[in-house]
Amino acid sequence: MAYSEKVMDHFANPRNVGELPDANGIGEVGNSRCGDIMKMYIKVENNIIVDVSFKTFGCGAAIATSSMATELIKGKSIDDALKLTNKAVMEALDGLPPVKVHCSVLAEQAIKAALSDYYRRQGIDPEPIVGKIEEHDEHGEDFCH
Repeated sequence: MAYSEKVMDHFANPRNVGELPDANGIGEVGNSRCGDIMKMYIKVENNIIVDVSFKTFGCGAAIATSSMATELIKGKSIDDALKLTNKAVMEALDGLPPVKVHCSVLAEQAIKAALSDYYRRQGIDPEPIVGKIEEHDEHGEDFCH
């Protein structure tokens, strides 16, 4: 299975790793069948994600997609972060092998879970804004290997 240089770089040198002590939104998603678990921390001020970090237990692709996803939403508005798709994460990494697409889905869902937590902490029902958090690919299947 071949990985792009960007995937290898984000795996070997992940950005924004660790807990964010002053996070006002924390989301965790996981896939029990393959064991990948992503925890995303966000700090939102004036509708902007001013800081973001992650902790991921998983394969190299899971770490790389988490790293890239944080880079893509840092400094962006909540609305822009909600528009981030797993396909955009994969494109930013110059692609992923088909059996690793689920990692990019988890990264997208981890961001949404963190934003849902942020809204709940504000006393706002997140589901009309963020949608439901799902932990499988768009076909309802699970591609863990």
